[in-house]
Amino acid sequence: MERKAFEQAALEHLDAVYRMAYHLAQNADEANDLVQEVYLRAFRPQAIEGFESKGGGMRAWLFTITHNVFYSRLKRESRAPQAVGEFFSEADTRAPDEPPPAWDRSALDWDHVDDRLRQAIGDLKEEYREVLMMWGVDGLKYREISAILEVPIGTVMSRLHRARKIVAERLMDDEHAARDLGLGVMKP
Repeated sequence: MERKAFEQAALEHLDAVYRMAYHLAQNADEANDLVQEVYLRAFRPQAIEGFESKGGGMRAWLFTITHNVFYSRLKRESRAPQAVGEFFSEADTRAPDEPPPAWDRSALDWDHVDDRLRQAIGDLKEEYREVLMMWGVDGLKYREISAILEVPIGTVMSRLHRARKIVAERLMDDEHAARDLGLGVMKP
């Protein structure tokens, strides 16, 4: 694939990469930085060669880079000393009820998602929330999520099942909301 065609194909997934970066970082500025670093890495000549030799889907490949960049940064930052003032200034500067910027109009509209659902998803362990968002929002298949996270497909299925179960339990007081979300919850 020619470089220009490769770059164009990769940029078609910019919105999806941003959504994943935002769900990982939970901060718009950090998500923007992640996206920039992902595309800088993806457009390196050796990365293009690696993609072509590996085969597979462009979006899943970009999600793998996003995941790796985020967790590499997280590890690096956890080892770096941090001043108390810096710790408190890192909070997201958006208003609590302001949704993340929407780069893709077909993306899930967080403005209209029930606050309880948003809270239930936000309270999930990162490993569950990550799988739920990749599957539910980004529409990835189990095998794609498995490749991105570098875990067996069974682990992906288990995490997704647990995530949906936890969210359903938290929403159980509203039978209709849980059923409408496809969580299969029925009151006894």
